[in-house]
Amino acid sequence: MSSSDLDYPQQLLDYKDGFLVSKTMFTACELGIFDLLNDVGEPLSAAAIASHLCTNEDATDRLLSACVGLKLLKAAIKNTDVYYSNTDVSAKYLVKSSPKSLYHMMMYHSTTVYTCWQFLPHAVREGKCQYEKAFGISSKDIFEAVYRSEEEMVTFMHFMNSIWNICGKDVIEGFELSEFHTFLSSYHGSSVTIMDLPKVVQTAKKYFITDKNPGIAFIEGDFFNDAIPEADLFILARLIHDWAEDKCLQLLKKIYKSCKPGGAVLLIEVLLNEDRSGPLTSQLYSLNMLVQTEGKERMPSDYSKLLTDSGFRDIQVRATGKTYDAILGRK
Repeated sequence: MSSSDLDYPQQLLDYKDGFLVSKTMFTACELGIFDLLNDVGEPLSAAAIASHLCTNEDATDRLLSACVGLKLLKAAIKNTDVYYSNTDVSAKYLVKSSPKSLYHMMMYHSTTVYTCWQFLPHAVREGKCQYEKAFGISSKDIFEAVYRSEEEMVTFMHFMNSIWNICGKDVIEGFELSEFHTFLSSYHGSSVTIMDLPKVVQTAKKYFITDKNPGIAFIEGDFFNDAIPEADLFILARLIHDWAEDKCLQLLKKIYKSCKPGGAVLLIEVLLNEDRSGPLTSQLYSLNMLVQTEGKERMPSDYSKLLTDSGFRDIQVRATGKTYDAILGRK
């Protein structure tokens, strides 16, 4: 570290403002600024945007200016007035109607993750989920806490689907899966049979299943307590990280028994480096699992051990270079 870094700790000052950056973006999404600019199809002044959104003009102007600084909006001066428009990134990922929209992800982080992280010090002291402090809901069943309302469940599902639109292809193409014919998945969105809790299945059918994906079949059930049907390939997408080791082993051993000979299980998870050097996103996500669930993010060796202890062999890991990676174990 250079002496200039010690004289002026820019790194720490940037970290300090991290939550200001995210909440600025969340607020612009929540108020519908990116949607408005997309719908109107032309740059608007702060006064016009405030009028459309029924917000305070001066406060709106400050928010818009900050979004320009974050490169989420563009600003152009015409006759002393400033006119705002979406950047290409915002148009693609922050407009709610965009096919690649991350709007619901931003809303889930703003209303749920942001609230829970106020209690991170408590989580570190206690080593447990903080939903009860954050929302007054018992955390004995983490999914009862996560799905505390239908609206929250739909937002969460949209959020999970949106990141899959970005990462899913790389994860699935990490392995040759054409040899498998019957799939059972915990993931909402694949052309497979999906097993999940009854209210999750009912909500998915109500809001997500259309004529465009007729190949999706559902089984209502609790995979810890109910029978798991046989399949060639079990896909557990962002699921194992929700649980402590004992529950992970309980589930994986059940899956091993239901897995046909020659079949496999595919885990889709965020991975930590073996030397604990990162990635930073994975390390932060592991803290998020502490605050919100019973689980954590793990290293490839951790998943390999879980799968091996459950009976699987020939464990293979595929890093995608994006948020989610894949681990395949065969029976």
